[in-house]
Amino acid sequence: MVDQKREPIWSVWFAHALLSAGWARAVRVEISGGVITGVTTDADSVGASRFVGIALPGVPNLHSHAVQRSMAGLTEMRGSRTDNFWAWREVMYRFLARLEPEDVEAISAYAYMRMLEAGYTAVGEFHYLHHAPDGRPYADPGELAARIVAAAAGTGIGLTLLPCFYHYGGFNAAPPTPGQRRFVTDLDAFLRIREAAARHLCNLPDARLGIAPHSLRAVGPDELEALLALCPQGPVHIHAAEQATEVAAAESAVGAPPVAWLLAEAGVDARWCIIHATHIGASETATLAASGAVAGLCPLTEANLGDGIFPGAQFVAAGGRFGIGSDSNVIIDPAGELRQLETSQRLAQQARNVLTGEPHVSTGRFLLQQALSGGAQALAQNMGTLAAGKRADIVVLDAKHADMASRSDDGWVDTWIFAAPPGLVREVIAGGRHVVRQGRHFASEMITRGWRRAMHHLVAA
Repeated sequence: MVDQKREPIWSVWFAHALLSAGWARAVRVEISGGVITGVTTDADSVGASRFVGIALPGVPNLHSHAVQRSMAGLTEMRGSRTDNFWAWREVMYRFLARLEPEDVEAISAYAYMRMLEAGYTAVGEFHYLHHAPDGRPYADPGELAARIVAAAAGTGIGLTLLPCFYHYGGFNAAPPTPGQRRFVTDLDAFLRIREAAARHLCNLPDARLGIAPHSLRAVGPDELEALLALCPQGPVHIHAAEQATEVAAAESAVGAPPVAWLLAEAGVDARWCIIHATHIGASETATLAASGAVAGLCPLTEANLGDGIFPGAQFVAAGGRFGIGSDSNVIIDPAGELRQLETSQRLAQQARNVLTGEPHVSTGRFLLQQALSGGAQALAQNMGTLAAGKRADIVVLDAKHADMASRSDDGWVDTWIFAAPPGLVREVIAGGRHVVRQGRHFASEMITRGWRRAMHHLVAA
């Protein structure tokens, strides 16, 4: 373990910063070993790196399939009379079948670079691509996990790696389809993959390792029970109730909707992140909120796939915790996720400023703070506030941007989320490393070249 007392101290100074106690001016932050060691308000900037913008905590991205960024914009043509998630999934299977390990690394690095430039500073990678294109295991079971780790190391983003256990092709122990052969393992093989992934994570600062039973259609009740017994620590992420047809199939297969079954049978608690939970009833909503689990919401992907609208107003009113994820990475934008989350509630409720639930409360700040705390919990990352002892993850918005004119305090956050165009994020510090400068990642040219090579290979194939 690094002795942080011996690490050099980097002092940074911000004209404005959002702290846990509220807005502060002239904020000096001391950073050592990737961790905030001190925060002082109304401080001078002598000897510090000066940032004249608006400092916010870095945003956790709790759910990503990085390699799906390679499909962004390539599935927007109606393929049949019924075009929905299930049709999109078949296109995704065919696309991912082409990926070689170097493609996985290049695409993931590009996605992580874009996340950092948008204001995400840590990511939960729901990693389900394990095998070679023909379905055979690699000599190193963690070959593709290693590529994810390399992409995170090269970009500087914090990583919670969530190897995905995918056993069946569907409910009732259905055999896998050819498109699923790169994902599917038995429990013993999955544990070997996770063990290999842990080895690759050893040298990545602040890395976390969890598990991701893919869904109740891909992991049966017995396998889920065994997996949880073998991996009792760390975050547990699972897809559940994303589509109405999935809910109906679960009711037939296990006798209950997926979220209701998990809550009753799987010991869901604060370790868990239930991804999507789109189609849940009133009782499930209240019970999920009381469980302490995080609802992992991905509004831009859910809208893109036509999944539906999460019952956000009821969940928040019941005290539920949520975070946001970029999921398919069709658009990488934390402000956009929060905007889509709130505006979908407005459409459903035919009202405005729905999720705050209280008068005279900034909707933008409420959404951001919920995403910070819920995301940090879901990723098991020590982040989410600018305070001593926390990971040094800081996003700086451009205070001089024309759209910020005459704004202050919560108005800055409301404008970023609801009114400003892309490009408001100017500087990003992730794990104490200055990774985005004047809106651009420090390794942008190299990463983009790798991305272009991978896309030419994939699209031309």
